[in-house]
Amino acid sequence: MDNPKVSIDTFIFIEYFRKENKTKTKLYLLAKNNYTLVAFAICYFEYMSGSKNKDFDKLLFENIEIISFDKTQAYISSSIFQDLKSKNSLIEFRDILISSCAISLNISLATLNKKHFERIKDLNIFEV
Repeated sequence: MDNPKVSIDTFIFIEYFRKENKTKTKLYLLAKNNYTLVAFAICYFEYMSGSKNKDFDKLLFENIEIISFDKTQAYISSSIFQDLKSKNSLIEFRDILISSCAISLNISLATLNKKHFERIKDLNIFEV
C-alpha cells in the first residue's frame, strides 16, 4: 500500500530553513513518518522565488512531487474566493490556489498558517 499523500505549504519549508534543530520541524517529521510529500506548483513558485541554493533545491524536489494547477482547481479557487469575499474574510490569493489544489485532489494540507487555511471549507488540514 502506498504511503498517504500530504501536500506541504511554503511555511513548512520556511520553518525547516529557519530552525537550527531540523529534527523538530514539520518537514522532518513528515519525511520521517514516510508520508508521500507533494507540493503544488504555486508552493513551488513561492519556494523558488526566495531560493538561493539551486543545488539543494534540486535534491529537495527529487523526493517531492510537484502538481500542476489545472482548470478544475481554477474553478474551485474562484468559488473559494467568492465565498471568502462574501464573508469579508479574504486571504492571500496564492493560499486560495493552494487550497483548491488540495481540495480537488483530496489531499490533506500541512501548513503552519492555520489561521488563513481554516477559513476554507472542505479543506483537510493535516496535523503533524
